[in-house]
Amino acid sequence: MRMVDLIEKKRDGKSLTKEEIDYIVTAYTEGSIPDYQMSALLMAIFYVDMSDEEITNLTLAMANSGEVIDLSSIEGIKVDKHSTGGVGDTTTLILAPLVASVGVPVAKMSGRGLGYTGGTLDKLESIPGFQIEIAEEEFIRLVNESKVAVIGQSGDLAPADKKLYALRDVTATVSSIPLIASSIMSKKIAAGADAIVLDVTTGDGAFMKKIEDAKRLAQTMVRIGKLANRQTMAVISDMSQPLGEAIGNSLEVVEAIETLQGNGPADLEEMCYALGSQMVVLAQKAASLEEARALLEEALHSGKALAKFREMIRNQGGDDSVIDDPSQILTANYQRALPAKTSGVVTKIVANELGIAAMMLGAGRKTKEEDIDHAVGIKLHKKVGESVEQGEALLTIYSNTEAIDDVIELIYQNIEIGESGGEPPLIHEIITE
Repeated sequence: MRMVDLIEKKRDGKSLTKEEIDYIVTAYTEGSIPDYQMSALLMAIFYVDMSDEEITNLTLAMANSGEVIDLSSIEGIKVDKHSTGGVGDTTTLILAPLVASVGVPVAKMSGRGLGYTGGTLDKLESIPGFQIEIAEEEFIRLVNESKVAVIGQSGDLAPADKKLYALRDVTATVSSIPLIASSIMSKKIAAGADAIVLDVTTGDGAFMKKIEDAKRLAQTMVRIGKLANRQTMAVISDMSQPLGEAIGNSLEVVEAIETLQGNGPADLEEMCYALGSQMVVLAQKAASLEEARALLEEALHSGKALAKFREMIRNQGGDDSVIDDPSQILTANYQRALPAKTSGVVTKIVANELGIAAMMLGAGRKTKEEDIDHAVGIKLHKKVGESVEQGEALLTIYSNTEAIDDVIELIYQNIEIGESGGEPPLIHEIITE
């Protein structure tokens, strides 16, 4: 095969065969296809699109480009969850023990975060002693015995995706839905899941700003999953304002504990029920989403989910006393309440800008090599649709420096107070087909 012929074929609107896609992914990963030719193909895909069959073949080729985790020795149906990202996305910390507490095995491999705050691993490392590097045999043993473990993602998982993403980032082809869908799903399939639940976010704080694009991405990934013999469901959720109240690593761990105690933010709890219900149904522990939700509500309110989180922390070397005294990990040197400048109703909180403010404090990283400060972040006291009096605290800033005038200015620019306003919908649509 010649790469130039395949570029021309896709440019002219024709479909690539499985053999052609396998050749492209293998040769590019090995370095025999140069970046300039792959860039041309990516741009052709960006403009011409791909069929569901092509996207599925691309996904499987990328998944098989490196290590494919074998979780077959874990009993039961393993369900993975993926979010396309947002601000204040604490769901995995709650979902893992919550879903495991009703008997669903949660063998979760997560990554570190780039952007507003750390990823799930960074958040868990806010807990003293928590180990995210665990041998595969121990990982499997823990999930079989306790139904849950969350560890670091293998470095050799879908290496083709890593190369392709780096190239997409500098060729203006990141926003291609076939390329986004295959990137996400290749890692999920390589991680060994039997079934996959997707949280596709939309709004100011999400990659997909328009709900139409989020819906197409969700539908594409659900179809890919099913064509790849993975049962798949998706939720299209709103990220026009941060989810929950906490933005920052230790703050989000504390929020997860409070939610598992039944005292968390209503929107975060609802999102966990929505995603968790899909996980339970796909694991065949309930026949319907309604039945699954009832199981999860009982587990949360009875304390079973919190006990499972305690067990998970202990199993992975962490200090589970943080559950009894969460304040011990809130170690920022300074806390500064930000007062409302006027009375009224909060009409807008621009999620991505508040995320940037948290990153400026040190809660996130711009490159993978940067260190993050687990202690810093933002805790919201008011959300969109809530009334506020002049001088009342809109939020509290947790920082390790007093020089935060630029952060304060950015926050004030991105929270609007008006005479009236309603709460935005949390979930726009559930995609099961």
